[in-house]
Amino acid sequence: MTITLTIEDYEELLEDSTFDLALEQYEHLEEIPKHLGRGYFREIEVYPGLLLIIVDKEYDHDITLKIPVSNHALQFGALALGKYTDTDGQVGEGYTFISGGGVQRQADSCYHHSQKILGVDIIMPPHLLRTFFPGQDGEMLPQLQFLAKENDWQTLIYPKTNPAIQSVVLQIINCPYQGITKRMYLQGKVIELMALQLAPFLEDNKVRQLAPRLKTDTIAKIHYAKDILQSRLENPPLLSELAQEVGVSESTLQKGFQMQFGTTVFGYLTNQRMEQAHQLLHSSDFTVAEVANIVGYSHLGHFAAAFKRKFGITPRECFFGKTIVSGL
Repeated sequence: MTITLTIEDYEELLEDSTFDLALEQYEHLEEIPKHLGRGYFREIEVYPGLLLIIVDKEYDHDITLKIPVSNHALQFGALALGKYTDTDGQVGEGYTFISGGGVQRQADSCYHHSQKILGVDIIMPPHLLRTFFPGQDGEMLPQLQFLAKENDWQTLIYPKTNPAIQSVVLQIINCPYQGITKRMYLQGKVIELMALQLAPFLEDNKVRQLAPRLKTDTIAKIHYAKDILQSRLENPPLLSELAQEVGVSESTLQKGFQMQFGTTVFGYLTNQRMEQAHQLLHSSDFTVAEVANIVGYSHLGHFAAAFKRKFGITPRECFFGKTIVSGL
């Protein structure tokens, strides 16, 4: 049995959904109508104007969504599990999709019953691309302008997936953090996923460039940002707040950290937290739980997982003096 719904029908059904999951203030969740199946859409405002949607759903019937002609934002999507078909291609089982900004053609999206769909979508206005992937003049890379059609028909492509894309999708879905740290983590992962999906196209068009050298005053600002993070490990600023505080753009801040310290802003923050935690566990009377709170983790399990990834042992083993077996 196939159930055919218009987008308006489907959105109206979602409005009647209820949920009892604990959400951050920048999140919204809608459950799949129970007579259609089970699961949810979790919307997270990662940046102003940019939504990350985590999809975990399974239908009890074959579902066809009728998509009308309409204005469409820029959208990146990838699945960790399952597949569905659009009029122009397949998403999942080997393929991701990029839906450019512009006018969307009439189409159908088809989902098979009893097939779990687990993945993510990134939705944003096309002009934000110049924030994340700027050219030398600060504007959108010429090779990406095909994703911003405005009043023309949108571009729709289905890039192949790879293990790196699959890994990032799972990292987003299984984000181990809460609060501000969670948002910072997802900001980095969203940019990483977009870059991975765009990489084959950019490489095919030979746009790889040597990274420009940073100006002396920019380097000073990057090191100032590092000092701010070190002094506020327990309650760090958002990426946008940190960039504004030191006087650079978010893209310059991320690029500067990669060039100066070989890691992202979030990667540097996590590393410093783990180094401080290791020192406290070895040289203070604080308990493991107290150390977790000092370095900004409200969830002990998330702290333990991050610590073990860094040092190869648990915080408890470190507390009782076990030798570190890995410095990765």
